[in-house]
Amino acid sequence: MHPHLEIDSLPALDAHLAEHRGLHRVVLQGLDLRDRDDLVEVAMREVVFLGCAFSEKLLHGVQAGGALVFPDFPGLPWRAFRSQLYTPEELYEGFEPGDPASYQRTLDARVYAHQQAAGGAIPTSIVEALARRIHDHSITDALTELLDDDGHGRPRRVVAVMGGHGMARGSAPYAEVAWIGRALARRGFLVATGGGPGAMEAAHVGAWFAGREDGALAEALEVLASAPTYKDPRWLAAGFEVRARWPQQAGSEVMSLGIPTWHYGHEPPNPFATCIAKYFENSVREEGLLAIATCGVVYSPGSAGTIQEVFQDACQNHYESFGTSPMIFLGEQYWTETKPVYPLLKQLAEGHAYARWLRITDDVEAVVAVVDAYVADLFS
Repeated sequence: MHPHLEIDSLPALDAHLAEHRGLHRVVLQGLDLRDRDDLVEVAMREVVFLGCAFSEKLLHGVQAGGALVFPDFPGLPWRAFRSQLYTPEELYEGFEPGDPASYQRTLDARVYAHQQAAGGAIPTSIVEALARRIHDHSITDALTELLDDDGHGRPRRVVAVMGGHGMARGSAPYAEVAWIGRALARRGFLVATGGGPGAMEAAHVGAWFAGREDGALAEALEVLASAPTYKDPRWLAAGFEVRARWPQQAGSEVMSLGIPTWHYGHEPPNPFATCIAKYFENSVREEGLLAIATCGVVYSPGSAGTIQEVFQDACQNHYESFGTSPMIFLGEQYWTETKPVYPLLKQLAEGHAYARWLRITDDVEAVVAVVDAYVADLFS
């Protein structure tokens, strides 16, 4: 059976109609069709409308023609049927750097406030639960489209960078992660993180500066250090100051992917990820982030959340759920003494394919070299 074709823009709809003069096995998602009563005259077979807006005439017409219609959920600050990932501009619309309290007016803050009022992690109504699940499914669908095509007809090569949300701007570990993110982005990898502050932000800052000279990143790190953690009232403002002083260069194809969650909505997503796949369900987000990291995961120092991700990744590699990929630990003393995860993991991996790609180092360049060696081996 042929899959449904997804259409999520009016130009794409018109192009399809111009070529096919009808709709057959098509899913239309998130379209405003209130001025498109002409579609009543279009032949439709096995057509599905997800979260579209209709005039009364068009709604009656498509239903009479046998189309399936799933309306959007009213009264929510977010759209359940999304066709695209978020951007910092969308999530932070209304934020004014000179007024930290203005964050509460942004979409990101309003969605989190709604989620908390509606039961937090456990929704108080079945309608709320269903809306969240559909939203997260839509995000996964949009994420899949992003990863399937790098703009040249090839899947994107993803490297995930993990680490603690408490890693302070201005610290040596933060700078190390930023340089790793920059080096990976320069090599054409899509840098992906959990999308939050700390080490996660550092990786995106590095990717943001992939096309600039060393001095620009060093200067930006100094600006960011004026608001070390997300608990500082100026944390977000400092980020937007850096974005404004060093905007993305015209024609740049460098992207980075943040995958945060409203489960930890008290931590705003960092503003340096160019694409943001924000979820309600944290378990879906964490498992998915590790699954897409087909070219490796870099573990910088972190606490319980990072350690949880280490063993989730190890489980995926152990049973080859998505093949195997490198697990690279930055900070030998940290991962062997402070949080002695690495010795256990090394023992666990004995006799399995992923043992070959376990590494621990204090050298930023060595981290990137492992990823390069893995990719060279993969495509040799």
